[in-house]
Amino acid sequence: MGDRSDGGGEARSDGRAYIGSFTSAGGRGVIATTVDADTGALTELGATDALADPSYLALSADGSMLYAVSEGEEGAAAAFEVTPRASGGTSAPRLAGEPVPVCGSGPTHLALAAGHLVTANYGSGSVTVLPVHADGTLGAAAGIRQHEGTGPDAERQEGPHAHQVLPDPSGKWLLAVDLGTDSVWTSVVDPGTGDITPHTETALRPGTGPRHLVFHPAGTHAYVLNELEATLTVCRWDAEKGALEPVGEAPVLPDGVEVASYASEIVVSHDGRHLWAAVRGHDSIAVLTLDEKTREKAELVTTVDCGGRWPRDLALDPAGRRLYAANEHSGDVTWFDIDPATGIPSRAGSFEAPAASCVIFG
Repeated sequence: MGDRSDGGGEARSDGRAYIGSFTSAGGRGVIATTVDADTGALTELGATDALADPSYLALSADGSMLYAVSEGEEGAAAAFEVTPRASGGTSAPRLAGEPVPVCGSGPTHLALAAGHLVTANYGSGSVTVLPVHADGTLGAAAGIRQHEGTGPDAERQEGPHAHQVLPDPSGKWLLAVDLGTDSVWTSVVDPGTGDITPHTETALRPGTGPRHLVFHPAGTHAYVLNELEATLTVCRWDAEKGALEPVGEAPVLPDGVEVASYASEIVVSHDGRHLWAAVRGHDSIAVLTLDEKTREKAELVTTVDCGGRWPRDLALDPAGRRLYAANEHSGDVTWFDIDPATGIPSRAGSFEAPAASCVIFG
Protein backbone atom coordinates (compact mmCIF):
# COMPACT_ATOMS: atom_id res chain seq x y z
CA MET A 1 0.00 0.00 0.00
CA GLY A 2 1.42 3.35 -0.95
CA ASP A 3 0.47 7.01 -0.77
CA ARG A 4 -3.15 7.88 -1.41
CA SER A 5 -5.41 10.89 -1.38
CA ASP A 6 -8.95 11.14 -0.09
CA GLY A 7 -10.67 12.75 -3.04
CA GLY A 8 -8.52 15.82 -3.48
CA GLY A 9 -7.34 16.04 0.11
CA GLU A 10 -3.77 15.81 1.31
CA ALA A 11 -2.04 12.55 0.42
CA ARG A 12 -1.63 10.11 3.31
CA SER A 13 1.35 7.80 3.60
CA ASP A 14 1.17 4.40 5.21
CA GLY A 15 3.87 3.49 7.68
CA ARG A 16 5.70 0.25 8.39
CA ALA A 17 5.59 -2.22 11.25
CA TYR A 18 7.70 -5.30 11.92
CA ILE A 19 6.60 -8.33 13.91
CA GLY A 20 8.90 -10.86 15.57
CA SER A 21 7.70 -14.41 16.22
CA PHE A 22 8.98 -17.72 17.58
CA THR A 23 9.81 -20.06 14.68
CA SER A 24 10.14 -22.96 17.13
CA ALA A 25 6.45 -22.50 18.01
CA GLY A 26 5.11 -22.16 14.46
CA GLY A 27 5.92 -18.48 13.93
CA ARG A 28 7.09 -17.12 10.61
CA GLY A 29 10.15 -15.27 11.90
CA VAL A 30 10.23 -11.57 11.02
CA ILE A 31 7.15 -10.19 9.27
CA ALA A 32 7.13 -6.81 7.52
CA THR A 33 3.80 -5.00 7.16
CA THR A 34 2.32 -1.70 6.14
CA VAL A 35 0.25 0.26 8.67
CA ASP A 36 -2.82 1.95 7.25
CA ALA A 37 -2.60 5.63 8.13
CA ASP A 38 -6.37 5.94 8.62
CA THR A 39 -7.42 2.67 10.26
CA GLY A 40 -4.20 1.26 11.75
CA ALA A 41 -4.71 -2.01 9.87
CA LEU A 42 -1.66 -4.16 9.13
CA THR A 43 -1.05 -5.65 5.68
CA GLU A 44 1.79 -8.07 5.08
CA LEU A 45 4.69 -7.18 2.78
CA GLY A 46 6.76 -10.30 3.36
CA ALA A 47 8.30 -12.56 5.99
CA THR A 48 11.57 -14.40 6.60
CA ASP A 49 12.54 -17.30 8.85
CA ALA A 50 16.26 -16.85 8.15
CA LEU A 51 16.86 -16.35 11.89
CA ALA A 52 15.51 -18.77 14.48
CA ASP A 53 13.18 -17.35 17.15
CA PRO A 54 13.60 -13.58 16.50
CA SER A 55 11.85 -12.64 19.73
CA TYR A 56 12.69 -8.94 19.76
CA LEU A 57 13.48 -6.34 17.09
CA ALA A 58 15.07 -2.90 16.82
CA LEU A 59 15.24 -0.51 13.88
CA SER A 60 18.10 1.75 12.83
CA ALA A 61 17.55 5.50 13.04
CA ASP A 62 17.17 5.85 9.28
CA GLY A 63 14.85 2.85 9.02
CA SER A 64 17.04 0.97 6.57
CA MET A 65 18.24 -1.82 8.87
CA LEU A 66 16.34 -4.07 11.23
CA TYR A 67 18.06 -5.96 14.04
CA ALA A 68 16.82 -9.07 15.83
CA VAL A 69 17.91 -11.37 18.63
CA SER A 70 17.73 -15.14 18.22
CA GLU A 71 16.39 -16.35 21.58
CA GLY A 72 18.13 -19.71 21.83
CA GLU A 73 20.61 -21.45 24.08
CA GLU A 74 23.38 -20.27 21.78
CA GLY A 75 22.11 -16.70 21.51
CA ALA A 76 22.75 -14.59 18.43
CA ALA A 77 21.81 -11.29 16.82
CA ALA A 78 21.34 -10.50 13.15
CA ALA A 79 20.91 -7.54 10.82
CA PHE A 80 18.31 -7.35 8.06
CA GLU A 81 17.94 -4.94 5.17
CA VAL A 82 14.37 -3.69 4.93
CA THR A 83 12.56 -2.15 2.00
CA PRO A 84 12.68 1.67 2.25
CA ARG A 85 9.27 3.24 2.65
CA ALA A 86 9.57 5.26 -0.55
CA SER A 87 10.15 2.21 -2.75
CA GLY A 88 6.69 0.75 -2.24
CA GLY A 89 8.17 -2.73 -2.62
CA THR A 90 6.55 -5.91 -1.33
CA SER A 91 9.45 -7.98 -0.09
CA ALA A 92 10.60 -9.66 3.08
CA PRO A 93 13.47 -8.35 5.20
CA ARG A 94 16.78 -9.65 3.82
CA LEU A 95 19.50 -11.07 6.07
CA ALA A 96 22.62 -8.86 5.92
CA GLY A 97 25.66 -10.93 6.84
CA GLU A 98 25.65 -13.96 9.09
CA PRO A 99 24.06 -13.97 12.57
CA VAL A 100 26.62 -13.01 15.23
CA PRO A 101 26.94 -14.89 18.55
CA VAL A 102 26.19 -12.78 21.62
CA CYS A 103 28.32 -15.01 23.85
CA GLY A 104 25.31 -15.49 26.12
CA SER A 105 22.14 -17.57 26.20
CA GLY A 106 18.51 -16.69 25.65
CA PRO A 107 18.74 -13.06 24.47
CA THR A 108 15.31 -11.47 24.94
CA HIS A 109 15.87 -7.82 24.04
CA LEU A 110 18.17 -5.47 22.16
CA ALA A 111 18.72 -1.77 21.59
CA LEU A 112 21.00 0.56 19.67
CA ALA A 113 23.24 2.58 21.97
CA ALA A 114 26.51 4.50 21.56
CA GLY A 115 26.84 3.37 17.95
CA HIS A 116 26.55 -0.29 18.92
CA LEU A 117 23.88 -2.98 19.21
CA VAL A 118 23.38 -4.18 22.79
CA THR A 119 21.56 -7.36 23.80
CA ALA A 120 20.03 -8.47 27.11
CA ASN A 121 20.73 -12.18 27.58
CA TYR A 122 18.11 -13.66 29.89
CA GLY A 123 19.54 -17.16 30.21
CA SER A 124 23.09 -16.15 31.10
CA GLY A 125 22.16 -12.94 32.91
CA SER A 126 24.52 -10.83 30.85
CA VAL A 127 24.64 -7.86 28.48
CA THR A 128 26.57 -7.97 25.20
CA VAL A 129 27.79 -5.08 23.03
CA LEU A 130 28.15 -5.69 19.27
CA PRO A 131 29.77 -3.23 16.84
CA VAL A 132 27.59 -1.90 14.00
CA HIS A 133 29.63 -1.50 10.82
CA ALA A 134 29.19 1.36 8.34
CA ASP A 135 27.02 -0.85 6.13
CA GLY A 136 24.77 -1.75 9.07
CA THR A 137 26.07 -5.29 9.53
CA LEU A 138 27.23 -6.58 12.89
CA GLY A 139 30.69 -7.42 14.22
CA ALA A 140 31.87 -9.82 16.90
CA ALA A 141 31.17 -9.02 20.55
CA ALA A 142 33.23 -6.05 21.77
CA GLY A 143 32.04 -5.95 25.38
CA ILE A 144 30.21 -8.22 27.83
CA ARG A 145 28.89 -7.41 31.30
CA GLN A 146 27.95 -10.34 33.51
CA HIS A 147 25.35 -9.63 36.18
CA GLU A 148 25.52 -11.34 39.56
CA GLY A 149 22.95 -12.03 42.25
CA THR A 150 19.72 -13.86 43.06
CA GLY A 151 16.20 -13.16 44.32
CA PRO A 152 13.77 -14.82 46.74
CA ASP A 153 11.86 -16.75 44.04
CA ALA A 154 13.92 -19.97 43.91
CA GLU A 155 12.46 -21.02 40.56
CA ARG A 156 12.66 -17.76 38.62
CA GLN A 157 15.43 -15.91 40.48
CA GLU A 158 18.09 -18.57 41.05
CA GLY A 159 20.53 -16.29 39.23
CA PRO A 160 20.67 -13.14 37.10
CA HIS A 161 18.26 -12.84 34.17
CA ALA A 162 18.81 -9.67 32.12
CA HIS A 163 15.50 -9.03 30.37
CA GLN A 164 15.75 -5.60 28.77
CA VAL A 165 18.46 -3.14 27.79
CA LEU A 166 18.00 0.47 26.67
CA PRO A 167 19.80 3.82 26.57
CA ASP A 168 18.50 6.67 28.73
CA PRO A 169 17.08 9.73 26.91
CA SER A 170 20.40 11.57 27.17
CA GLY A 171 22.24 8.74 25.44
CA LYS A 172 24.94 8.82 28.10
CA TRP A 173 23.85 5.77 30.09
CA LEU A 174 22.84 2.21 29.34
CA LEU A 175 20.26 0.56 31.62
CA ALA A 176 19.66 -3.18 31.93
CA VAL A 177 16.62 -4.53 33.77
CA ASP A 178 17.32 -7.84 35.51
CA LEU A 179 14.41 -10.05 36.63
CA GLY A 180 16.67 -12.44 38.53
CA THR A 181 18.45 -9.89 40.71
CA ASP A 182 15.49 -7.53 41.33
CA SER A 183 17.57 -4.62 40.10
CA VAL A 184 18.40 -2.22 37.29
CA TRP A 185 22.06 -2.07 36.26
CA THR A 186 23.46 1.17 34.81
CA SER A 187 26.60 1.20 32.64
CA VAL A 188 28.50 3.29 30.13
CA VAL A 189 29.32 1.99 26.64
CA ASP A 190 32.43 3.40 24.97
CA PRO A 191 31.30 4.52 21.49
CA GLY A 192 34.75 3.87 20.09
CA THR A 193 35.61 0.45 21.49
CA GLY A 194 32.31 -0.98 22.69
CA ASP A 195 33.74 -1.57 26.16
CA ILE A 196 31.02 -1.60 28.82
CA THR A 197 31.88 -0.05 32.18
CA PRO A 198 29.67 -0.69 35.26
CA HIS A 199 28.30 2.39 37.01
CA THR A 200 25.58 1.47 39.54
CA GLU A 201 23.08 -1.23 40.46
CA THR A 202 19.70 0.01 41.72
CA ALA A 203 17.92 -2.47 43.98
CA LEU A 204 14.14 -2.83 43.71
CA ARG A 205 11.88 -4.59 46.19
CA PRO A 206 12.90 -8.27 46.47
CA GLY A 207 10.69 -10.72 44.59
CA THR A 208 9.09 -8.20 42.23
CA GLY A 209 10.99 -9.54 39.20
CA PRO A 210 11.51 -6.38 37.11
CA ARG A 211 11.13 -7.04 33.39
CA HIS A 212 10.92 -3.80 31.36
CA LEU A 213 11.41 -0.08 31.91
CA VAL A 214 10.15 3.02 30.11
CA PHE A 215 11.16 6.67 30.53
CA HIS A 216 8.74 9.55 30.92
CA PRO A 217 8.89 11.89 27.89
CA ALA A 218 10.40 14.58 30.15
CA GLY A 219 13.32 12.27 30.92
CA THR A 220 13.10 12.86 34.68
CA HIS A 221 11.34 9.65 35.69
CA ALA A 222 11.29 6.00 34.75
CA TYR A 223 8.66 3.31 35.31
CA VAL A 224 9.68 -0.31 35.84
CA LEU A 225 7.16 -3.07 35.12
CA ASN A 226 7.54 -6.06 37.42
CA GLU A 227 6.71 -9.47 35.98
CA LEU A 228 6.51 -11.61 39.09
CA GLU A 229 4.19 -9.35 41.11
CA ALA A 230 2.39 -7.48 38.29
CA THR A 231 3.24 -4.10 39.76
CA LEU A 232 4.81 -0.87 38.58
CA THR A 233 7.77 0.75 40.33
CA VAL A 234 8.01 4.54 39.92
CA CYS A 235 11.57 5.93 39.88
CA ARG A 236 13.25 9.30 39.67
CA TRP A 237 16.02 9.50 37.09
CA ASP A 238 19.02 11.83 37.39
CA ALA A 239 20.67 11.89 33.96
CA GLU A 240 23.58 13.93 35.23
CA LYS A 241 24.56 11.34 37.83
CA GLY A 242 23.15 8.25 36.16
CA ALA A 243 21.09 7.61 39.31
CA LEU A 244 17.79 5.73 39.45
CA GLU A 245 15.79 6.16 42.69
CA PRO A 246 12.64 4.11 43.42
CA VAL A 247 9.95 6.29 45.02
CA GLY A 248 6.73 4.28 44.85
CA GLU A 249 4.70 1.39 43.47
CA ALA A 250 1.31 0.83 41.88
CA PRO A 251 -0.64 -2.29 40.91
CA VAL A 252 -1.37 -3.12 37.27
CA LEU A 253 -4.18 -5.53 38.15
CA PRO A 254 -7.35 -4.92 40.18
CA ASP A 255 -7.86 -6.59 43.55
CA GLY A 256 -9.23 -10.11 43.53
CA VAL A 257 -7.53 -11.51 40.42
CA GLU A 258 -6.89 -15.19 41.10
CA VAL A 259 -5.39 -16.36 37.80
CA ALA A 260 -1.58 -16.48 37.73
CA SER A 261 -0.49 -13.36 35.86
CA TYR A 262 2.81 -12.05 34.57
CA ALA A 263 3.30 -8.47 33.39
CA SER A 264 5.28 -8.17 30.17
CA GLU A 265 5.54 -4.72 28.57
CA ILE A 266 4.93 -1.08 29.43
CA VAL A 267 4.53 2.03 27.28
CA VAL A 268 3.85 5.67 28.10
CA SER A 269 1.80 8.19 26.12
CA HIS A 270 3.57 10.96 24.22
CA ASP A 271 2.13 13.58 26.58
CA GLY A 272 3.16 11.62 29.68
CA ARG A 273 -0.38 11.40 31.06
CA HIS A 274 -1.07 7.69 30.58
CA LEU A 275 0.72 4.38 31.00
CA TRP A 276 -0.30 1.02 29.54
CA ALA A 277 0.94 -2.38 30.66
CA ALA A 278 0.36 -5.80 29.12
CA VAL A 279 -0.35 -8.65 31.54
CA ARG A 280 -0.23 -12.31 30.53
CA GLY A 281 -2.52 -14.81 32.25
CA HIS A 282 -5.07 -12.11 33.01
CA ASP A 283 -4.65 -11.36 29.29
CA SER A 284 -5.31 -7.69 29.71
CA ILE A 285 -3.97 -4.21 29.10
CA ALA A 286 -3.80 -2.11 32.24
CA VAL A 287 -4.56 1.60 31.91
CA LEU A 288 -2.87 3.90 34.43
CA THR A 289 -2.82 7.66 34.81
CA LEU A 290 0.20 9.67 35.91
CA ASP A 291 0.10 12.71 38.15
CA GLU A 292 1.02 15.49 35.74
CA LYS A 293 2.76 17.63 38.34
CA THR A 294 5.04 15.18 40.15
CA ARG A 295 5.02 12.28 37.62
CA GLU A 296 5.46 10.09 40.68
CA LYS A 297 1.92 8.87 41.34
CA ALA A 298 0.56 6.18 39.03
CA GLU A 299 -3.05 5.09 39.45
CA LEU A 300 -4.73 2.07 37.89
CA VAL A 301 -7.88 3.23 36.07
CA THR A 302 -9.09 0.00 34.47
CA THR A 303 -8.02 -3.03 32.49
CA VAL A 304 -9.26 -4.06 29.03
CA ASP A 305 -9.09 -7.41 27.27
CA CYS A 306 -5.94 -7.74 25.15
CA GLY A 307 -7.90 -9.18 22.22
CA GLY A 308 -6.16 -12.55 22.40
CA ARG A 309 -4.07 -14.69 24.74
CA TRP A 310 -0.71 -14.08 26.41
CA PRO A 311 0.18 -10.49 25.37
CA ARG A 312 3.97 -10.63 25.27
CA ASP A 313 4.54 -7.15 23.86
CA LEU A 314 2.76 -3.82 23.62
CA ALA A 315 3.66 -0.92 21.31
CA LEU A 316 2.37 2.59 20.68
CA ASP A 317 2.19 3.76 17.08
CA PRO A 318 4.31 6.81 16.12
CA ALA A 319 1.28 9.13 16.20
CA GLY A 320 0.35 8.00 19.69
CA ARG A 321 -3.19 7.17 18.58
CA ARG A 322 -3.17 3.36 18.76
CA LEU A 323 -1.82 0.49 20.84
CA TYR A 324 -0.72 -2.83 19.33
CA ALA A 325 -0.57 -6.01 21.40
CA ALA A 326 1.48 -9.02 20.24
CA ASN A 327 -0.55 -11.93 21.61
CA GLU A 328 1.81 -14.90 21.59
CA HIS A 329 -0.50 -17.83 22.39
CA SER A 330 -3.46 -16.76 20.24
CA GLY A 331 -1.12 -15.88 17.37
CA ASP A 332 -2.13 -12.33 16.51
CA VAL A 333 -1.30 -8.66 16.72
CA THR A 334 -4.41 -6.78 17.85
CA TRP A 335 -4.68 -3.01 17.67
CA PHE A 336 -6.71 -0.55 19.71
CA ASP A 337 -7.85 3.03 19.23
CA ILE A 338 -7.00 5.18 22.27
CA ASP A 339 -9.41 7.65 23.80
CA PRO A 340 -7.17 10.74 24.10
CA ALA A 341 -9.00 12.01 27.18
CA THR A 342 -9.10 8.83 29.27
CA GLY A 343 -6.32 6.77 27.69
CA ILE A 344 -8.67 3.78 27.51
CA PRO A 345 -8.11 1.63 24.41
CA SER A 346 -10.90 0.03 22.37
CA ARG A 347 -10.30 -2.91 20.03
CA ALA A 348 -10.14 -1.94 16.35
CA GLY A 349 -8.74 -4.94 14.49
CA SER A 350 -6.36 -7.89 14.38
CA PHE A 351 -3.60 -9.37 12.20
CA GLU A 352 -2.76 -13.08 12.19
CA ALA A 353 0.80 -13.70 13.40
CA PRO A 354 1.46 -17.15 14.92
CA ALA A 355 3.64 -17.11 18.06
CA ALA A 356 3.94 -13.30 17.91
CA SER A 357 6.56 -11.95 20.29
CA CYS A 358 6.91 -8.23 19.52
CA VAL A 359 5.89 -5.42 17.22
CA ILE A 360 7.85 -2.25 16.39
CA PHE A 361 7.22 0.65 14.04
CA GLY A 362 9.38 2.08 11.24
